[in-house]
Amino acid sequence: MENMENIRNTIILADNDITSQANGRDILKNFYDVLPAQSDVNLFEMLEHVIPDLILLDAELPETGGYETIKKLKTDAHIMNIPVIFISAESDENREQDGLNLGAIDYVHKPFSAPLLMKRIENQLLIARNTRELSARQAAMKDYSSNLEKIVLNKIQEVINLQAVMAIVSDLVESRSEQSCGHISRIQFYLKALIEEMGRKEIYNEEIAQWNMDFFLPSAQLHDVGKITIPELILNKPDKLTPDEFEIVKTHVNAGVDTVEKIMDKTNEHIFLRHALLITGTHHEKWDGSGYPIGLKGKNIPLEGRMMAIVDVYDALVSARPYKKAFPIEEAKKIIENGAGTQFDPALVDAFLNVVDEFVI
Repeated sequence: MENMENIRNTIILADNDITSQANGRDILKNFYDVLPAQSDVNLFEMLEHVIPDLILLDAELPETGGYETIKKLKTDAHIMNIPVIFISAESDENREQDGLNLGAIDYVHKPFSAPLLMKRIENQLLIARNTRELSARQAAMKDYSSNLEKIVLNKIQEVINLQAVMAIVSDLVESRSEQSCGHISRIQFYLKALIEEMGRKEIYNEEIAQWNMDFFLPSAQLHDVGKITIPELILNKPDKLTPDEFEIVKTHVNAGVDTVEKIMDKTNEHIFLRHALLITGTHHEKWDGSGYPIGLKGKNIPLEGRMMAIVDVYDALVSARPYKKAFPIEEAKKIIENGAGTQFDPALVDAFLNVVDEFVI
């Protein structure tokens, strides 16, 4: 017989019948470590030092008897889960039922049938082992689920905290410009409407399907974070910028990229910052390759940057700035339309113009 995992299980044989006990030990000794107990007192003394894998308990055990003994076993948390098989020289269905009701897992009659006794014990030890393994797996899964929940909650909190910090930073940048109030909230609104229209028209659907809007839209607030490095005298200049001043303004893109990368170095990576990096670094690139800072062309410009380019310019057109009055909406729409194929992605321009009349916020 192949014992489970080649490990010798320990069985306590609690039986005061010397002949029966000797018979039981002879049957089991080649496969199990068998410890004899002659009474309930002897049994409980043994259990203070040894926790067996199974107990063979004589229903007619001296002193208190097997039924009172199993009651006591089942009230002790330390030993209550040890499987108990009743053994008895009597054949009484009612007594057997009583024993099973008290927590015994099986009933074997004396004198023992060696094959039957071995099979009953083997089955019950297998059940007990499977039960322990299942309990261990359930405990492990519970721990895993608990740890996973903690990790998820921590990640959520990190994102919440990061977005809160980024919102403060973007508000600080916006506050340095006298007439850009509300710019960030408006471009997020524009982007949301543009994405919804792109979905309806099935424009770049495969790429957008991979985005999480809960991260993408908030990331747009960092598009001009680099302007924190631009002097306020230039940001708020009421006249047209000189070529040198415009070159200074253009440096806000690389400054913004540097800022986002520093944030990424100091925090756990997540898609929020990856979107922010692409938007910040490419929203001044142009479809025909004439933009800055790199001069990317066409679809080499990340989709995030191409989308931001349109909504950013549109909001700048319809908003008052220190150097200009707000353009009428129809004139702004015409400028966007004329920029299709040169400054902007034509497919995105078409989608944008389909929803631009919804932009009343």
